[in-house]
Amino acid sequence: MSFMDPTANLPPTGLKKILYVNWPLVLLVFAVSGFGFLMLYSVAGGSFEPWARPQIERFSIGIVIMFIVGFTPISFWRSVTALTYGFGMVLLVVVLIAGDVNKGAQRWIDLGFINLQPSEVMKIAVVMVLALYYDWLPPEKVSRPFWVFIPLMLILAPTAFVFFQPDLGTAILIMLSGGVVMFLAGVSFWYFSAAISAVAGVVLAVFQSRGTGWQLLNNYQYRRIDTFLDPSLDPLGASYHITQASIALGSGGVSGRGFMQGTQSRLGFLPEKQTDFIFTTLAEEFGYVGTTLLLVMYVLIMVFCISSAINNRNRYAALLTGGVAATFFFFFAVNMAMVMGLVPVVGVPLPLVSYGGSAMLVLLGAFGLIQSAHIHRPRGVL
Repeated sequence: MSFMDPTANLPPTGLKKILYVNWPLVLLVFAVSGFGFLMLYSVAGGSFEPWARPQIERFSIGIVIMFIVGFTPISFWRSVTALTYGFGMVLLVVVLIAGDVNKGAQRWIDLGFINLQPSEVMKIAVVMVLALYYDWLPPEKVSRPFWVFIPLMLILAPTAFVFFQPDLGTAILIMLSGGVVMFLAGVSFWYFSAAISAVAGVVLAVFQSRGTGWQLLNNYQYRRIDTFLDPSLDPLGASYHITQASIALGSGGVSGRGFMQGTQSRLGFLPEKQTDFIFTTLAEEFGYVGTTLLLVMYVLIMVFCISSAINNRNRYAALLTGGVAATFFFFFAVNMAMVMGLVPVVGVPLPLVSYGGSAMLVLLGAFGLIQSAHIHRPRGVL
């Protein structure tokens, strides 16, 4: 007869939590962010101002937030999930009413010390609320129409607000991340087939509406589509960004021109070189070797997140981890595809590398949620 420790399946407490931190994930976050600091220093012409220093400061704050969130029991984050989602929706309403306008988009709330972008908060809040919903919902109801309609509304409500800011890229990514959580929860594939058909119908409607009184996109968004399909239409105008990005990507070769030797970025040819197009600076200066190294680190982050989700017996924690991992994947995949001309330019930053306060802090907070799920998962023999 064997005896089992009754505390074997209990999550760790106190200082023991340090032992259960997903340290490889922490190290990878530091490594990728280090790439970002180097690139921001480079595009500023060898100066920590105006981008590298603020980014390092925000990263330092974000790391503290990540560990605070990670050491807080996942049960607490489950209990405040509905409140987080509701607060995010309130912020989206506020930004539409009184948000700061920049380059024709109304996406930010000026808090003095930082320009908060509520859509960044909603990326994670949507994943959290869907994880809570499917943790509560009995498995036999997951694919019933009424119970599918509810999470769809939870996804579409913030998506609509973000779309009208306008921020098409983030709106699409919120829908994709929400769809991944529904898929992981076991929703029937037939619903996803219907969704794909609906998307095809929307795309057709977008093209049909151009130039009419019910035009669905802004003119600049249509120009992005045009230049994506045929960059030669306006090489010095609407397609200038993607043309210069392609030149930078190709000029790096195998090993790159060298740190701070990228002519496209240093001579000011690259647009938004500190945010959306920072990957092209990396490619120009470090070439195929540097971009591959960054991609490998991104993939390893995904591997550790997915492994943690698979091994977590807490349904809420597992769905949350999988959803955050999917959000992270879509961001770096879409950004890389965007600057390589594989998808239209939709203004999606490169996670942990592009300059941005809200994106950095929210993402590190999201990794804190993954750490919380990992640290506090039940361990031992069932």
